[in-house]
Amino acid sequence: MSADSWQALRRFTDARIALGRTGHALPTVEVLRFQLAHAQARDAVSQPVDFAPVATGLRALGYEVEFLHSQAFDRATYLQRPDLGRLLDEPSQNRLIERRLKLQNPEVVFVVGDGLSAFAVERQVLPLMTQVGPRLAATGIAVCPAVFLAGQARVALADEVGEALGARLAVMLIGERPGLSSPDSLGVYLTFAPRRGRQNAERNCISNIRLGGLAYELAAIKLTWLAREALRLHLTGVDLKDGSALWLGSSAAVAPALSGSIPVF
Repeated sequence: MSADSWQALRRFTDARIALGRTGHALPTVEVLRFQLAHAQARDAVSQPVDFAPVATGLRALGYEVEFLHSQAFDRATYLQRPDLGRLLDEPSQNRLIERRLKLQNPEVVFVVGDGLSAFAVERQVLPLMTQVGPRLAATGIAVCPAVFLAGQARVALADEVGEALGARLAVMLIGERPGLSSPDSLGVYLTFAPRRGRQNAERNCISNIRLGGLAYELAAIKLTWLAREALRLHLTGVDLKDGSALWLGSSAAVAPALSGSIPVF
């Protein structure tokens, strides 16, 4: 195998660079690594999320848990009909009506959606929520006592949840479309005054939350800053810029984005 002069750069990125060659082809080991990464990405999209450990972990953190489902009744429908993944089914709507009777219009509601990566939800949600909870509590923001776990969910599903509960801010944690180096990347979407019909330009996104990507602590810092400013300024989206680095007085609040995934809407 011929050596590649870029080999020294590989330690800085998960991207497929400096793969070397054997004759006019890639080395067998790199072909096999690519096939493995492709298989992992396909599994991340098709495999159903095991919400049970997530629910157990959230309860251990002090949250109640409520299960919801979109109008996409199975995975094939979810992938073919993104519009149905943005809408709650009737039983879920009824559960939210019952839940609202017990609440006093929380400022922030958290929704966890499977999205396009089961691995992301199973691996990243609990470490992130462990970091986020104490930070939001320290700011005095009133968080809904229940976290809603939604199956076959798209980002906009959180709009309907937030509207039904009278929340000022909806926060969706969702599995992002996997890349060939990041099958388990979690995205966070914040939407002020959530309601059906909100556009993606009206949301803020924190992407690539995973080991090897944006660290949980830094993601929690960004989320807390954006939530606080969204509630103060009454907006999210293109008009709300992330200033968490200045908030901490240090550029260390912003982690470099490493070979990330594509946000999923």
